[in-house]
Amino acid sequence: MRQDKALAQARALLERIPLLDGHNDLPWVIRIDREARGDIAAYDLRREHQSGDTDIPRLREGLVGAQFWAAFQPTSAPHPARTALEQIDLIRRMEDLYPDVFLPARRAGDVAKARRAKKIASFIAVEGGVGLENSLSPLRIWQAAGARLMTLCHNESLDWVDSATDKPRVGGLNAFGCAVVGELNRLGMVVDCAHVSHDGQRRVLDVTAAPIVLSHSNAFALCDHPRNAPDDVLRRLKDNGGLVMATFVPGFISQKLRDWLAHSRGRTGAAPVVADPKAALAALETQHGPAPRATLEELADHIVYLVATAGIDHVGIGSDFFGGAQPLGLEHVGRFPHLFAELIHRGFSDGALAKIASRNFLRAMREVERVGERLRKEKGPALGRLEDYPAT
Repeated sequence: MRQDKALAQARALLERIPLLDGHNDLPWVIRIDREARGDIAAYDLRREHQSGDTDIPRLREGLVGAQFWAAFQPTSAPHPARTALEQIDLIRRMEDLYPDVFLPARRAGDVAKARRAKKIASFIAVEGGVGLENSLSPLRIWQAAGARLMTLCHNESLDWVDSATDKPRVGGLNAFGCAVVGELNRLGMVVDCAHVSHDGQRRVLDVTAAPIVLSHSNAFALCDHPRNAPDDVLRRLKDNGGLVMATFVPGFISQKLRDWLAHSRGRTGAAPVVADPKAALAALETQHGPAPRATLEELADHIVYLVATAGIDHVGIGSDFFGGAQPLGLEHVGRFPHLFAELIHRGFSDGALAKIASRNFLRAMREVERVGERLRKEKGPALGRLEDYPAT
């Protein structure tokens, strides 16, 4: 009865306040699907995909009001500039194919428009700067195509930014990396440091003119995966105006699972990008026995910690649903209200939950837009390639 009451309260809240999820890798799932191979109609989002975690019926069940879709590619993918554009195109085709479901969202204010139209605001994010091929020009093409957030790198370090899950190459962020951040600020695009090394996150906070986000990261203090945010970075978000968006990736939630995975893989970095992550986990379990399971309640522990450290105005939700194993209780996008019900049990007020659901991100995004408008009046586009910037 207690759970039923909290779940009803959570659903009522999310009927009033749009839930904005900061990261979902559905576009990559559709691209590598053996049958669809990037054909959205063939994938058919109108049916439930029991082998996956994201589709239209369950987005509706989960009361998702706004979604950032990742135009992702592995760092090692061939033709990265072309692939980035193909992934942006895939998201735009998804918007076009389901106009009754998705409203193409390019500004913070579009979330309210989508709400009034009873649609889901569809945002485009580029995950990984490998597609720049060390040039600033593609940033403007991505922005013109609709991208409004960029995750600077993925699991591997680039020539200009260090990844959290790779060896450092440039001391966090070099001069060209600073130029990338500056141009994203000028374009009014959100700078995302979710995959950036801790030193890189600190450097970005030093140079950015606008709020940043960690679109899918948890608390390093509770689970020492390098993708999670350290306390000093969390505290700096208060002055920056940005936010950390709690993620559902099991290995970023549970220290027991994190340790098991590190032992089983014989490494401490990120998992390899594979076509079937559930099968990859099953193969590890065949060798090493059952893996510990992360839980919804443990994720709530992270959110409590993030709020205590960064502040209630600087926390959001970034699920990172990607077709892989998910925590118990958060198996698919239809389960978002259950997380909010657990936070109600933890004593969060409706006002606090509204901030976590979307108000914090939208406030930060509006500031990013304001900074961009100001900077575009003050200076023109930043030009050049990596070799045009000093190495130090």
